[in-house]
Amino acid sequence: MNIGEMEGKKAIQAAVDALDLELRELSLKIHANPELSFHEYQAMEWLTEPLSKAGFAIEKGIANLETSFRATWEGQPGGPTVALLAEYDALKGLGHGCGHNIIGTSAVGAALALKAAHPNLQGKIVVLGTPAEEEGGGKILMVQDGVFDDVDAAMMCHPQKQSMVLRGGLACVDATFKYFGKSAHASSAPEKGISALDAVINTFVAVNSLRQFFKDDVRIHGIITKGGEATNVVPDYCEAEFLLRAETVEDLTIVRRKVYAAARHAAEAVGAKLELTEGLVYAERNNNKTLASLFKENLELLGEEVIEPPKKGGIGSSDIGNVGQVTAAIHPYIKITDDAITHTPEFVEAAKSEAGMQGLNKAAKTLAMTAYDVCCNQAYFHAIRKEFEEWKKKKQSK
Repeated sequence: MNIGEMEGKKAIQAAVDALDLELRELSLKIHANPELSFHEYQAMEWLTEPLSKAGFAIEKGIANLETSFRATWEGQPGGPTVALLAEYDALKGLGHGCGHNIIGTSAVGAALALKAAHPNLQGKIVVLGTPAEEEGGGKILMVQDGVFDDVDAAMMCHPQKQSMVLRGGLACVDATFKYFGKSAHASSAPEKGISALDAVINTFVAVNSLRQFFKDDVRIHGIITKGGEATNVVPDYCEAEFLLRAETVEDLTIVRRKVYAAARHAAEAVGAKLELTEGLVYAERNNNKTLASLFKENLELLGEEVIEPPKKGGIGSSDIGNVGQVTAAIHPYIKITDDAITHTPEFVEAAKSEAGMQGLNKAAKTLAMTAYDVCCNQAYFHAIRKEFEEWKKKKQSK
């Protein structure tokens, strides 16, 4: 790194520090007012307000999603377009147990700091508000609508208990099984009934019997969301929800086929009927290693220890995987806790803690410095794009 680059990054760090109190207040406000997927109306307004004041062009409701947004600032023409992705939906019944208040705010902070520190930056900085990561796949819908078609590189930063840059993500899909039977008095005339609940239970048994025949990376989780109304009435309608995961979309296709067949046969075995609905397919994560390497260097510049992710297991799924199918993308992590696990009450607390706010500060700095690298160093930019195009060509040739 030459002296000019170092000074440029110091200016970014100073700009983020100048915004620190404002960013803390914004993140904590979102944390204190959790909103579920596709209903993040307050968070969208709060995140776009400082961007609008700073001169970013604001578009709300892109890709026909009411709580999405695009905030654009273009410095000098001729440079790359870098997207900073903001998530801000919460978990049902839990709140911000995944730290999306930090993700959304760090993207906004990075963009504000870049514009303040480098008003003549050659490039376009876009903050994309991506709703419904937890349930619904907002980024998938935005990819399908072409929102990422003109984006050269996309990144975000997720809070975790360790700082990592190359952690993977499984392909996944959610499915709802609705079973229709026939009600009857469970004691005086059970022979006249068809138990939708038995169909549900049979499905869980059948799925469990399949597990040993799947690859080790496959994950199947299910819950019964409706199991009947009274113990003395044969349930005529029951419902279950499942989440299916596999290493790739191709592997997931096999899992889906087997699980759905098990559900159909479970219904047929008791004479019930099955209605199956499926959500959007989340693709596996495609981390751009060149971009991730820059992010790692910038984290370490701040004194952050970056660890290698686990070789196997320990990963979930995210719609960032679909973004990585159409442009260079990364989904790194910033440490905010020593032991709290995401999607738990303990992580809800971590996401508003002092360590969480320090993680927010580092995330904003690292996002901004990495975007600065992409815009100011053509060698970096060309290497990022070359890696992605080679990956894309290889994938298409399969």
